[in-house]
Amino acid sequence: MVALTLRDQDFLLCIIKNYESKLLKYIIRISSVSLEEAEDILQEVFIKVYYNLKSFDQSLKFSSWIYRITHNQVISNFRKSKARAETVDLDINNEIIGNIVSEFDVKVEIDNKIFEKKINSILKAMDKKYREVLFLYLLEEKSSQEISDILKKRIGTVYSLISRGKQIIKKELEKKDEKH
Repeated sequence: MVALTLRDQDFLLCIIKNYESKLLKYIIRISSVSLEEAEDILQEVFIKVYYNLKSFDQSLKFSSWIYRITHNQVISNFRKSKARAETVDLDINNEIIGNIVSEFDVKVEIDNKIFEKKINSILKAMDKKYREVLFLYLLEEKSSQEISDILKKRIGTVYSLISRGKQIIKKELEKKDEKH
């Protein structure tokens, strides 16, 4: 698709249609912006993709490249608005809960609503470096290599962040279970 777009810019619409909903969800998950503001950020992402497509290294995965641009645009937006990542309001739905449940082999009998609240509070309190890696790994289902490309972190660092993030969630879930 990238090669076609480089030859004929009318194919950019195919890229936009393919990534629009995925990137919009990603922006909303890692930021505290409204839907309208997320759409503005996404528009900026596609403008950057348009202007920088010729510099894309076709030996790399396009999805990692476009997610990296999106990640950088969210950071740029935060800097402009001086927003803080700690105020992220997460929208956890049943699909996300299912991904997390399967990842931690939690008993099926756990009421999803209670579990959703627990996970939501844990992720909100979690350090941004773990939260973002877990979003990409568990929710966006990106490979460790893709996360490495998106966040510009060494693959070993990504593995460590994923592992530590999972440990934090597991530990916090155990703490919350002890309280109840």
